[in-house]
Amino acid sequence: MFISIALPSLLGFIIFLCGMKLMELALFRIAGPTFLGLLERSTRTPLHGLLLGTASTAFLQSSTAVTALSIGLVNSRLLPFSRTLGIILGTNIGTCLTTELIGLNIFHLAKPIIGVSFVLWTISTLLAEYRIIPLLADWRGNAIIRSVSVVLFGFGMLLLGITVMQSIGPTLMETNMYHWFVQQSQTTLLWGVLTGAVLTACFHSSSAVIAMIMGIAALDALPLELCIAIVLGSNIGTCATAILASIGGTRGGQFVALSHLLLNIGGALLFYPFIDLLAAAVLLTTDSISSAIAHSQTLFNVICSVIALPICYLKWFSRLDQV
Repeated sequence: MFISIALPSLLGFIIFLCGMKLMELALFRIAGPTFLGLLERSTRTPLHGLLLGTASTAFLQSSTAVTALSIGLVNSRLLPFSRTLGIILGTNIGTCLTTELIGLNIFHLAKPIIGVSFVLWTISTLLAEYRIIPLLADWRGNAIIRSVSVVLFGFGMLLLGITVMQSIGPTLMETNMYHWFVQQSQTTLLWGVLTGAVLTACFHSSSAVIAMIMGIAALDALPLELCIAIVLGSNIGTCATAILASIGGTRGGQFVALSHLLLNIGGALLFYPFIDLLAAAVLLTTDSISSAIAHSQTLFNVICSVIALPICYLKWFSRLDQV
């Protein structure tokens, strides 16, 4: 079982997380300083914060990074707590881009994307290091080309990691553990919520956990309702990183982490009774279970953020800036 299930799962997960981290670092290198400036200037209202949080998380491919940066800015008193509320709502929406891309089932493009990344890296190296074209040796675009090559390489690794994790599906379906888990989930979908929360808290990446579930579900190994329950749990589990980042910080930073946690727990409690309806709704938009899982996460996060947005305008939150 270790060789056929645990080892491919661990290997695929490592490849996926490495790809995610490479994308995050390269994209932040491209737009990091600009993002920090926007974060300080463009959060005057919760709506502005939501738009900025959505765009920055979609671009940086990491809600954890944006949330941690927000906590850091609040801890350093560069940003008041009340102006991070919209950002938190936006990070939940922006993070859906990754799963929506995965839901397109473009895993066969992993190797071509990695190949293109090597070509771009080689071009930037020849231009900058070996100066084969002297006029372009100091061209600022070289750094952008190199960063884009790393982004593409990371995305290729992300797809490759999912392909490796997906390979365990047939073997997994034959295990007693799989049959026990599916049987328990038929009694209550809370098993799925708990699984998603624990896995995400352990691996600090809801996108990775959801991607793994999407890969396995694509082989008809898991029912859609159970997958959606895992998605709800993963949204709760992703708060673990924010909580860890707030430890030892200011009260404002702790309020940011707490608001993130309350948003995701509240959203899960709101949607849990309607998982069957959510599953039926997303199946109207696609025949692919992977895409259905991605759509369910997007629908969940968008509705939760829209419902919570008016609450963020309450003046009571501004008073917490003085605490």
